[in-house]
Amino acid sequence: MRRAGRIAALLLPLALLGSRADAAPGLGDYRYFRALSIDLQGRMPTRDEIAAFESPAFDVDAWIDDRLAQPAYAERIRRIYMDLMRLDVGPSFQFVPKASMLRRHEILGPDGRPMYVYFRLLQRRERPETDGDFCFTKAETGLQFPKYAAGVGTPIPVSQEALDRNTVLVKPWWLYRDYRTADPRDRYDPATWASRYPNFTPADELLREPDGTTQVQAVRVCKEEAQTATAGTVFITGRRPQAIGTPPPYDRLLPLPYDTDYARAHPNAPIDCLSGTSVTLARECGCGPGLERCVPTAGPNLERRGFAMPLSAPIGAERPTVVDPEFTGAWSRFWWGQEAVQFLERIVAEDRDFREVLTAKYTYVNGPLSQFYQWIAPSTCCGGEFGSADYVSGQRFGYVNPVSLFEPSRAPRDLLPHDTTAWVKVEDRGPFASGLLTMPIFLTKYGSRRGRAHVLYNVFLCSEFVSTETRLPPSNESNLMIRPGCSGCHVSLEPLAAYFSRVVESDWTFLPGSSFPLESTQCSAPAGGTAQKECDNFYDPAFTGATSASLRGAYGSHEHADEGPAGLARQIVASERFAPCVAEKVVSSFLGRALTGDDAELLEQAEEAFVGGSYRMKPLVRELVRAAAYEDANNLSSAVWRNGGSR
Repeated sequence: MRRAGRIAALLLPLALLGSRADAAPGLGDYRYFRALSIDLQGRMPTRDEIAAFESPAFDVDAWIDDRLAQPAYAERIRRIYMDLMRLDVGPSFQFVPKASMLRRHEILGPDGRPMYVYFRLLQRRERPETDGDFCFTKAETGLQFPKYAAGVGTPIPVSQEALDRNTVLVKPWWLYRDYRTADPRDRYDPATWASRYPNFTPADELLREPDGTTQVQAVRVCKEEAQTATAGTVFITGRRPQAIGTPPPYDRLLPLPYDTDYARAHPNAPIDCLSGTSVTLARECGCGPGLERCVPTAGPNLERRGFAMPLSAPIGAERPTVVDPEFTGAWSRFWWGQEAVQFLERIVAEDRDFREVLTAKYTYVNGPLSQFYQWIAPSTCCGGEFGSADYVSGQRFGYVNPVSLFEPSRAPRDLLPHDTTAWVKVEDRGPFASGLLTMPIFLTKYGSRRGRAHVLYNVFLCSEFVSTETRLPPSNESNLMIRPGCSGCHVSLEPLAAYFSRVVESDWTFLPGSSFPLESTQCSAPAGGTAQKECDNFYDPAFTGATSASLRGAYGSHEHADEGPAGLARQIVASERFAPCVAEKVVSSFLGRALTGDDAELLEQAEEAFVGGSYRMKPLVRELVRAAAYEDANNLSSAVWRNGGSR
């Protein structure tokens, strides 16, 4: 009795003890209302809400319906699935978009003072005498620049003629909101931009000149990067100086590594400047107006800062607890997660068919995401480290304009990178789009084809791959669907993984059949020979024979490989296990425990409400929170609940 009295005292303010005795709720009613408030509002009820609850005229159904129309409810359901899928990519995941990343070297200006010059690795240069990356020679600066490092040598002032010939001044997007105008003036101001554009915070190193005090008004950038063309032509440079790291002399001319067979065979061929391959093939393809197609980093290496980003935001990105400068790749990486947040919450808030979580063509993007989908995403392809993307391998297959799962032209052009809070619906991302399955946050969190298939199988069908084998006998069988000890799981997993065969692992790039047939004779390994190394990025050596090679992941099902992620989405939502699984995940979350056989009736009621409500979430939740089993579950003492009791 003393315990019950303490709980009642916590729930019922002293000012309310004078309520009419004949209408006063019981202790169980207070517990039920508290559970409702926590589940649907995300907090304990207030004094005023308890007073309203105690009124004889209180309509609990109307109260529930009102809360189901509030943002807190949508966030509650969103968190269930974000947690189940662990859709968060932390700092350990290094997104390095080489083809769109602007680095900088420090040189001496004509006046002898240090200055920064921004450049891109891999940029096709007009002058073969440069090192192929930076736009100055050692003779002009006194420095030899190896990749990712400061210059080697004794710096000398660059001449004004060489500076003007090889670089231009640009007012870039990370410093100016109005960078697309002829005379940008709306410069970054930390005092006002924090409220105007939350979470848009360039690292301090990007705001200052080498002396550490002078505020940057414009950046000096190599002239090739400053170009704004949308199309170019394949250009053969010829040769470049020998790179540092090899025996001297360093000035011996070598062939450019990106003068590939494709380039030599297609001189002056047109190329899309938004393609990641354009940076190595066309000298006309730069970073666009205000350098908007590229992202900056405060140094030549990968360990330097770009933007200050929320590193800990347990209650939402708008209220982070920790904000620190991060690597440049974190700028895009952070917004991938926010896209999933917006997408899930809108489906729930608008009470849409929940199957659209997997099947929808639409999504929601803000300014940073529009920038990413238009320019950064298309520049990362195809395999290996982001952006290093084995360009040579792709070109071997004539794949010089990689296909992004989100068609760049469908991103809102009028959104600027600063528009962090302006979320716009994109009705159709493109023919390969399919809900969460084709969003970067999912494709990078689960980089492998099997990993993607497994998490979807578990979260949306409540199924798991459990081996019945107690030992794995020795075997040289490459086909895991028939390999002894492996077949029990992989006979189901491999066909599911095949749906992602045409999506590059840890990437969002699609591999069309026109360039990548499921079985390639180009990558076969005749007797006594081996497939060329470039093939291995796309075709599986374990399934390469004398006459053909199999596209990676496709051996489980060629039909599924051609259907793509959308085919897997259709299979999942059509499964008889989909609706029961949704009911199980939501009911378990609201009850705060794993379910048992005693919950079968409640699960059945929730599933019927979900299916009968056209697969919408509100009917399911409404049925759940009005069920006697939910009220009873929340009417247990903590000791009984922890011991698995029912009363």
